[in-house]
Amino acid sequence: MVRAASMIRENRPMKLAAIAAAVGYESESSFGKVFRRVMGVSPGRYRRKHRLDEERAD
Repeated sequence: MVRAASMIRENRPMKLAAIAAAVGYESESSFGKVFRRVMGVSPGRYRRKHRLDEERAD
């Protein structure tokens, strides 16, 4: 999940399904469930939060 989180932060145009596949999940749904359990937030919310943090830092 750390690798997936890094990919979410670094690869904005990369779709969550592609990130899920890159870290070994066959479905975006199963990836999302595990990501939320491990990271405490959904992948989409994680992406939005880090996008907002970057905009504020600029």
